[in-house]
This record gives sequence, structure tokens and C-alpha cells, in this order.
Amino acid sequence: MAKTIIESGNVAAAMAVQLARAEVIAAYPITPQTPVTEKLSELITRGEMDAEYIAVESEHSAMSVCIGAASCGVRPFTATSANGLLYMSEQLHWAAGARLPIVMCVVNRGLGAPWSVWNDHQDAISQRDTGWIQVFAKDHQEIVDMTLKAFRLAELVHIPVMVNYDGYYLSHTYMPFEKPDAAQVDAFLPAFEYKHALNPERPESLNTVTLPDSRRDVDGVLRGGYMDIRHNLHQEMYLAMEVWQEIDDEFQKIFGRGGAPVLDPYRLDDAEFVVIAMGTLANQLRVVVDRLRSEDGLKIGVLAVQMYRPFPNTLLAEALQGFKGVMVFEKGLSYGDQGALYGDIKSALYPYPARPRLSNYIVGLGGRDIPTESLYQTTKAACEQDSSTPPAEANAPQWIGLQL
Repeated sequence: MAKTIIESGNVAAAMAVQLARAEVIAAYPITPQTPVTEKLSELITRGEMDAEYIAVESEHSAMSVCIGAASCGVRPFTATSANGLLYMSEQLHWAAGARLPIVMCVVNRGLGAPWSVWNDHQDAISQRDTGWIQVFAKDHQEIVDMTLKAFRLAELVHIPVMVNYDGYYLSHTYMPFEKPDAAQVDAFLPAFEYKHALNPERPESLNTVTLPDSRRDVDGVLRGGYMDIRHNLHQEMYLAMEVWQEIDDEFQKIFGRGGAPVLDPYRLDDAEFVVIAMGTLANQLRVVVDRLRSEDGLKIGVLAVQMYRPFPNTLLAEALQGFKGVMVFEKGLSYGDQGALYGDIKSALYPYPARPRLSNYIVGLGGRDIPTESLYQTTKAACEQDSSTPPAEANAPQWIGLQL
């Protein structure tokens, strides 16, 4: 039977992994992720979870353990943050290239140097091209739901999934959330079966050296070369977005709520303007939008991007048709260029002849406070800007909250 619990986001993630019946937990501590694997170790020690807990000496080794476990047909899990994620980078590419169904929670934190333990999205953004699916949660319920959905998706499409949620804002904050019924989760997420699992009774080579060109083996089967394999991963990343939506529909039928769609709209039915963000920032902007509607009469809504890789180009571009203005707020940056999310949105809109006015705002890097009043004033000014005035340099984001 499902029950409502008040706990931290890290505990919510651990409970979801417990419900998913992960069989191998690879653990290496880094703030603010550490309580996730600590909670899992408690559950295993108390006999409430049947899994092998492997404490390793680095994040690189943590991902190596997950790669080995998945290759043997075992459901693995790990979690990390910031520079720990970067230390895994080589193995992130390997896990995706080997098409291994691994799930990892990333508790988003600013990258050093200088050292920061506070939140932004630069860690996940920096690894966006590793071939991992990336999703972003806005609250504790979405951490639970996305993690369960991530296991289902990874095992259907054989692509690893990174579940991102904001450090401290979610990881250490207590909120109510529903812990699903275990029997319902078992019906939604069946036991992991990997047909290519390493098995001495049925020898196979797994992710060995590949030649540049395709070739036929001794049995006449065409084997793809390196470029073909990468093309398949790219194409199937887009297929994964459709599968994610199908999984969400099934999740809603079983649990009575959406698990977290690709895009999550708020008050967009009659809107003329829209603000876009990921993670908790999208929830904070809902408060801003409500105030702009009630106090200023502005027709405005919020669109949360919940799946960042693969990027929902068509879905997003079609959702933004007809708006007067789009404001993109983000906690990540492609240095020397623009906000990463902003650049992706511009690219998605490029093929369309009618495009809304776009503006980009960088906020909250390294945990810098994001006052709701600042978001309100900034968004109001953007909406009231003369639409006939040419926008500023398209690639130059505005920085909110600088103290120089």
C-alpha cells in the first residue's frame, strides 16, 4: 500500500532504488550526494533490501562496478555530484557506448575550481554529450517517479539514464512524497533480464575493439563499424524520448499520477509569454507567473524541460509557436557562448519561419541566492519590452544576481 512520507530528497531517491530492487550498489561519497548511498547501506544492513553494497575508492571505480554488474545482467545503481561526475567521465562514455542499462542519480552541484558544495547544473551540463539520457526532477515526488521510470527506460532501450536533482534545494530539504506500493512497482518494473549478459555457457564478446567499417563475420552476419554503432545510439536516443512518454502514460494508469513527462507546462493555455527552466527553478518560476498574472495582468506561463538529453527539439519548438516572448532561465553555461539550454532552444526553433523573441538569463551559479523578487522584476521587464526593438546580442546572456 502506498503511503505518504516526509523525508529528504536523498532518502526519496534511496527508497525508489529500494523499490526498483537494484542488486548492486556502487558507493563513493561526495557532498551533497552521500546520504543516498548511506541510506541504501542502512536498508541493506537491516535486511530490507537484497543487494550487494560495494564501497569503492573513487567515482571512476563506482561506474566501473556498475558497468561490470550490468554486463553480467544485474541491475546496478550509483549516485554522485559535481567533480565526482567528472571523475567518471571516461566511464560514462564507455557505459553509453556499450549500451548498458545503468541508472545514476546526480545531485547537482557547482564544479571546482573554486570549490563549491552548492547547487547549479554545470556538472550535468558538462556531461551532456556522453550519450546518457538526462532527466531533471523539480521535487521529491518526481525524484521517486523519475528514478523508477529511469530503470524501466534504461532496460528497454539499453541506454544509461542520469536522474538529476538540485543539491540542498531537494537533496537535504524535507518534503512530503508518496512511496508507491511495492507490488505495483514490481508490476511496472519487472526483473531485469539482459539477453547479452556474460555467461560462460553462452560465450559472447562484449564491446570489443571495432573497426572503422562494417564487416560480415564468419556466419555472414553484418557487424557495424564504429560510425554505424554511434549512429545507432544517436537515433535510438530519440526513440527513447517516445518510449519515456509511453512509460509515463503507463505509470499514470498504475499509480494515478504522471511520473514526469518530457515537458511539463504550467498555465500555458492562454499565455502570450513563457519562461523556461529545469529543476527547482521551474517551480520557483510558477510563483512568479502567478504574481505576474494577478498583479500585472500578464498572460504568462512556465514550461519545465524535464528531459534534457535527448533534447525534445520538435516537441519544444511546436510548444513555443505563437508566443510573443520566451525567457530562458538556467543554472548552467557554455563558457564563451551562451546558456546551454538557451542554445538548444534556439537550435530547435531555427527551422521554423515564425519564432518568438528569446532572452537568456544565467542565475544561481554555485548556489547564489535567486530571490523570487528578482525573477519577478526581470520577467516583467522582459514581457514589457518593446517587441519591435531588436534584441541584444543573441548569444549574450544576462546575469541575474552578480555582486561585482
